[in-house]
This record gives sequence, C-alpha cells and structure tokens, in this order.
Amino acid sequence: MATTRIGLDRLPTTARAAVEQYTGPLLSVVEATEGFNSEIAARVTSATGAWHIKGLRTDHPRVWTQRREASIAPFLGGVAPALCWHVETAGWDLLGFESQDGHHADFSPGSPDLPEVAALLCRLGETACPGIELRHAEQRLERYAAAPGDLRFFAGDHLLHTDLNNTNVLVNNCASQGDRARLVDWAWATRGAAWLDAGYWVIWLIASGHAPASAEDRAAEIPAWRTAPAEGITAFAAANRSVWGEITTGDPDPWTRRLASAATTWHVYRGGA
Repeated sequence: MATTRIGLDRLPTTARAAVEQYTGPLLSVVEATEGFNSEIAARVTSATGAWHIKGLRTDHPRVWTQRREASIAPFLGGVAPALCWHVETAGWDLLGFESQDGHHADFSPGSPDLPEVAALLCRLGETACPGIELRHAEQRLERYAAAPGDLRFFAGDHLLHTDLNNTNVLVNNCASQGDRARLVDWAWATRGAAWLDAGYWVIWLIASGHAPASAEDRAAEIPAWRTAPAEGITAFAAANRSVWGEITTGDPDPWTRRLASAATTWHVYRGGA
C-alpha cells in the first residue's frame, strides 16, 4: 500500500531547522512524484549542495525502513548514493542522501541503460554483505515456495537489494561508462544467494516488454546468474508468481497487475503450470 506523500513545507519547524543544520537555508525544493514508501521525498538545494530527502513519521508502521537504510548505507560505496545525514526529531525520521543527477533506468528492449544496470548488479555482487541484522531470502520466500525443499536455492551470504523497480535505479549521464548507475531504496536489503537480484531483474524486464528468453539473456550478463542451478531459477520463478499474486490481490493497481502478469509469464516459460 502506498504511503500518502506530503510536502516538505508541512514538516514541523523544529524538524526543518534540524535539516538546515546540515544543508544551510534551502534555496529550492522539488517534491518527488515517484516511490511508494516515503511521506517526505524531495530534492533540495542550498548554497552548499544538493540532497535527496526522504522521511516518515516516527510512529509510522514502516519507519523501520528508514532505520534499515541508515544502517546499511555505510556499506554501499559504489552501488548507492551516500547517506550524508540522519535526523530524528519532532516526531520525524529524515534521511539526507547525496543528490544524483540523471534519470530512472529504462528497462525496455534496446535501452542504452541495460548495460549500465547489468554493470551495477555486477558491482553489487562484489560488495561484501555487512554483519548487520538482515532478513534472509529463504525467510522472505518461505510462504511462497512451491515446496519446502526449494528454499535451499535461495539461501546464501550475499548482499541483495531485491526491489529492482526501474525507479530504484538511477543512471547518471555525467559519470564514467560502466559506473553510471546507482541503486536507491534499500529498505528490503536481504542476505541470500548471489544470483537472486538478477532474478528479480528478470521479472521487471519482462514487465518492461522483454520476452522471458531475452530477459534471462540479460541476467546472464551478471556472473552470479551463471552459477544458479536451473532448478533453483525455476523455483524462484514459481515463488515470485505467488508473491505478486498476493500483492495484486491486496493492491490491484495497474503496476502490480503488470508485475503479476510478468511473474506468471516467466513461471510458465520455466515450465510452470
């Protein structure tokens, strides 16, 4: 369920002042239109720089997502925008990330962003999983696996993002080739098998117009995917069909139906009924 978005100007004066201790007086505020999980989401500038701010009330049921992002941010150099500050005051939890100039990745067939996303997932695969509390992939998928034995395919010690929505991938037009993309929104960071993020990407690629075979070919650009057992990939496709079926039942928006259709298409391609 999406969270209701409010403007930065509706923050309590104390919270706004706490932010400006880090930024200085704000010169511009551009409210974000993308994303589902933050009450506050805006790009702000001052005389000293630019930041992306996201926030939730401290009594919000998903405020844990803010704290998860704050805890994992120090370990994400090279794959995510840096966290510059974290403020919790006046009933608000606020994160300030370095601002990224660029655009949300285009996952459609033939997009020039596709190699950048593949390079990003390769870098993520080389990023050590920090020793902080994270959920395990086999725990997250336990209710959705077609058989209990399938869960062994999802277990591992690698850092995963798990939410490969194209709006969570920012591509910077000014950065060097092969190092232009960054992943944002790390609330669902997970510990698991190295190839799973490539699998999550497959679903979003199919939802963006790729045939399943084409999507899997893209995933094969990530070394970890090439280590995945075929049976494990099939089990993952089956589990995600169930995941998106449940999401669509509870939140039947056009985008959730699109992802449910993509997950079903992949499952059928992998031999599912």
